[in-house]
Amino acid sequence: MTPAHFSFSIAFFACLTGVVFHRTHLLSVLLCLEGMMLSLFFAFSLWMLQSEVATFSAAPLLLLAFSACEASTGLALLVATARTHGSDHMQSLNLLQC
Repeated sequence: MTPAHFSFSIAFFACLTGVVFHRTHLLSVLLCLEGMMLSLFFAFSLWMLQSEVATFSAAPLLLLAFSACEASTGLALLVATARTHGSDHMQSLNLLQC
């Protein structure tokens, strides 16, 4: 494993542990998810550059587009949650309530 692959793997797993252990605010979860998607984008782009396959060259941009859609959906949910519940604490959210 090259140092670049190792650093992207460490960044992905650091963000994953951030999602698992620091779930107090919805904003921190969204930031960790964005960090995961960014590390996946860089790793996928590096893999495309090393493999030199022209058929999948647009795949990292497609991943980045889906990441932007995920970020906008997450921010819309954050705003809606802050308006209805008054804060973005994960403890105040109850999935059993409408």
